[in-house]
Amino acid sequence: GDLRNEILAVADARTGSVDRVCRLDAVLGEWFARAAVDVINQAGLSPGDVCAIGSHGQTVHHLPDVCDKFEVRTRSTLQIGNAGVIAERTGIQTVSDFRSRDMAVGGQGAPLVPLIDYLLFKSDMIGRVLLNIGGIANVTVLPAGCGPGEVMAFDTGPGNVIIDGLVSRLFLGGDAYDEGGTIAASGSVNNEMLESLMRHPYFEQTPPRSTGREMFGGDYIDDLVARYGGLVPKDMIATATAFTAQSIVESLRCYAPGYDTLGEMYVSGGGGENGTLMNEIGVRSAPMQVSLSNELGLDSDAKEAVAFAILAHRTLNGLPGNLPSATGADRSVVLGQITPGQGR
Repeated sequence: GDLRNEILAVADARTGSVDRVCRLDAVLGEWFARAAVDVINQAGLSPGDVCAIGSHGQTVHHLPDVCDKFEVRTRSTLQIGNAGVIAERTGIQTVSDFRSRDMAVGGQGAPLVPLIDYLLFKSDMIGRVLLNIGGIANVTVLPAGCGPGEVMAFDTGPGNVIIDGLVSRLFLGGDAYDEGGTIAASGSVNNEMLESLMRHPYFEQTPPRSTGREMFGGDYIDDLVARYGGLVPKDMIATATAFTAQSIVESLRCYAPGYDTLGEMYVSGGGGENGTLMNEIGVRSAPMQVSLSNELGLDSDAKEAVAFAILAHRTLNGLPGNLPSATGADRSVVLGQITPGQGR
């Protein structure tokens, strides 16, 4: 709980001072290393059996739009969880900082999972959508029989971030998320609030596009509480859940090539455990079939971990890890930085 709160504080520009960022970078390196060792032990292996660790790190700031300052044009992103600490504690070479290289060639640095979606899940017969719902929701669109250049992917907008933020503010003493979607299920959607939320300018932006807590985080949620605080709290949660679903489906309808030919949607990430959110997505995207990515043989909770393991493997083999059609980059590039392990 305390570490989670510190991560959220550091990821908020109002509270993320440089000393807190610096300290948390090392702290998360230690925790990621412990997690790696735990997984290795659970698998009945030893660190010497492991070729590499792919560590995405914790994003604390993501600024994908071009900025002209100090006589240079830049895009920037910052993930923390020090790779030097991870490599030292585990003895295993570690690949980290995957997003920066894509940004260096004009990309958004996100999303990076689409290449993995393409390699693992493309179908010659049926158009598929791979939806991941973390704090932010992102989609990969795989038209039937597509090649890598035809893959489209983008952040649709908020995933769990607004629901979680409202729950933590409106239900004091409760968990910071709506477990199973039970609060949302007990409330009613306020259509006036829903329509207002859907007018956010982000949804007018054509892909490639990416977003984060900078846009839909603390300030945005505080503003929602100030504007709609007169509503019954459970109705606000119900509306935020409907908004998340609507923003996902509308983004697909507007920007996915051949939307009407897409037959299946597979969901991964924490949002897949919110039954109310899943139901809202299913109703709004019908007749598309909506299910968890487990149906494709990959546990939805493990998908991101598997993706960055594959990306790390590609990096070590000199293979590109980005899809320019997804990130907007000028070209495919090898991603990440490699930190050697002990004696390797």
